[in-house]
Amino acid sequence: MSAPAMASLRFDDHQPTLSNLHDEVINGLKQCPRAIQPKFFYDETGSRLFDAICETPEYYPTRTEIAILTNNINEISAHIGPDCLLIEPGSGSSHKVRVLLEAIRPHTYMPIDISGDYLLTVAKELVIEYPEINVHASCIDYTAPINLPAYPEKLRRVAFYPGSSIGNFKPHQAVSFLSNIATLVGPDGGLLIGVDLKKDPAILNAAYNDAAGITADFNLNILKRINRELDANFNTQLFGHRAFYNADKGRIEMHLVSKTDQSAHINDQRYNFTAGENIHTENSYKYSINEFQALACQAGFEPVKVWTDPAQLFSVHYFRCAAALTST
Repeated sequence: MSAPAMASLRFDDHQPTLSNLHDEVINGLKQCPRAIQPKFFYDETGSRLFDAICETPEYYPTRTEIAILTNNINEISAHIGPDCLLIEPGSGSSHKVRVLLEAIRPHTYMPIDISGDYLLTVAKELVIEYPEINVHASCIDYTAPINLPAYPEKLRRVAFYPGSSIGNFKPHQAVSFLSNIATLVGPDGGLLIGVDLKKDPAILNAAYNDAAGITADFNLNILKRINRELDANFNTQLFGHRAFYNADKGRIEMHLVSKTDQSAHINDQRYNFTAGENIHTENSYKYSINEFQALACQAGFEPVKVWTDPAQLFSVHYFRCAAALTST
């Protein structure tokens, strides 16, 4: 089957409602310790700040992963195959997937993201850049089970999940998420995924504390979004950014730290903070290759191939559903 001569652009908007944001933020701030889920970083401003983080000299994952994809694209393409439905949960700027789009030319590319405005902007750019590839963008919360919109059902489905975003989930949550992906791609499907490797903590700490302060702005933007969308009154100047590698748990932790005793409200809910109190905003787990492959196997995948960079900073894995391997 050849790629379509005339591609189409489709946008399905199932953006989470304001009540979802409200309820999840309220519940997170009631916890002890307090926490806000990292998926709420990605409004349009947050998405653009993250793109800027990826360009900082300290943040090695993006450039390293792109180099791995570029240097091994022929082998990667052979595993994925042509004329597939290429699905990218958390697509953001769709920057890395362009390496695949150039080489594989899938029948349809389906970017999925929680930031609707940003997603639509990127989708419009892609359909111009790749006029022979259908672009079906879906604005949904991809951390929950994903119900795909209508698409050509005979297409083989392959998920692309770069950036080590899997590290944002606790290991048991990562298994649940990968199980959802296994269900999404089906018994003939595959998964190409980027995973950050364990390494010198100094490299990790620098990557999440860039000298330009962009990661700090990204972290604080979550409070600005809450102020704007939930009519809250957090004083962002009274919170600071803190990120560090927790060696015992094998993860980077990112927090917002109250600089003083203060209070804030969301509607009629009032929150008192003491000086030094944290709001936990993100984890980024790091894995060895064997650790991650074992985790993926729990979710119904079996490893096919893994690629790394010479410095062993980052890894890219290709998996197939276990059902597909046992039936062949």
